[in-house]
Amino acid sequence: MAEDLNITASTNKTEQYTTLIPQIEALLYDEPDLVANLANISAALKEQFKWFWVGFYLVKDNELVLGPFQGPVACTRIALGKGVCGSAWEQAKTLIVPDVDAFPGHIACSSLSRSEIVVPVFHNNEVVAVLDVDSELLDQFDETDTRYLEQIVKLVSFK
Repeated sequence: MAEDLNITASTNKTEQYTTLIPQIEALLYDEPDLVANLANISAALKEQFKWFWVGFYLVKDNELVLGPFQGPVACTRIALGKGVCGSAWEQAKTLIVPDVDAFPGHIACSSLSRSEIVVPVFHNNEVVAVLDVDSELLDQFDETDTRYLEQIVKLVSFK
């Protein structure tokens, strides 16, 4: 089934998220395939916000493995506690990094990435994936992004 997004031209992040979330819910409705759902979430976020990179890393065999994403090629595997993604996984909390060059141990998949937010995805109180978003701008992410991205990842069903 073909789907079209209603991209909001507003510069208000809250308006952008509140318009986008029901559309993401509709994309996920009655679709049991995890990869399809992660791919559509990544695409919807990239389309709405025009971020540099949006995607998921899945916990597999005690490391993060690249999953569905939108953007340039990315690091394939990340160890627990390494970089922003591995740190968010290890700490089981959302991390906002205003300047990735100032983050100790940052893994530079692209030198164009300047700021980042990583949101853990939970299943049965365990981190099973992370949503990773990179921007070419410094200090791109804030608590508004945290609130709504955490809401979006709760829509994903890991069975």
